[in-house]
This record gives sequence, C-alpha cells and structure tokens, in this order.
Amino acid sequence: MTITRIFRVQIQAGLRREFEEASADISVRAVEEAAGLVSVFILRPTKWSPEEYAMITHWRDEASLEAFAGRPWNRAVIPRGMERFVEECHVLHYESWDRT
Repeated sequence: MTITRIFRVQIQAGLRREFEEASADISVRAVEEAAGLVSVFILRPTKWSPEEYAMITHWRDEASLEAFAGRPWNRAVIPRGMERFVEECHVLHYESWDRT
C-alpha cells in the first residue's frame, strides 16, 4: 500500500521568483533525498490561483512517510529557510486503493 501526500502552499504575494528558486534548492531536494519516496510532482500556479503551489508525493509505506515528516505525519514539513514564504499551507493524505 502506497501513500499519496498532497502538500498545497499559498505563498506571500510578490515572492514567486524567490520562492521557486529556494523551493527547488531546499524543499524539493529534501523530499527527493528521503528514503521510501516513490515519486514527486511539483505543480506551479495558474492564473486562477497565482500564489498557490502543490507538491504531490507518493511514499512506499507509512513508515517511510513517518521517517520524512515525523510523528504525526499529517502535518506540513516546512524546511528551514522556507517558512518566510508561507502564507498558508495544507497537507492531505490518501492510501492506494486496489480495486481488484
């Protein structure tokens, strides 16, 4: 059973370029180096929500996600240096569903 984690963040207005540079260097790297990560997708804003980004990650199991995010793992992980960008954030989790 894999776990999908959806992290959404609304950043402070006017910090888009700085956020994208820092995010690639700090946040994305931290996730990509985590043991048990299956895949990661980074999503940029559209004109409908110009300050909102998302990161969708798939984790091998609950233990892997807990090793990355801590206990409880239903909280957002904001790496040091990234907190200044965050206006608001949310994290959601889903278990894989084998329909067979």
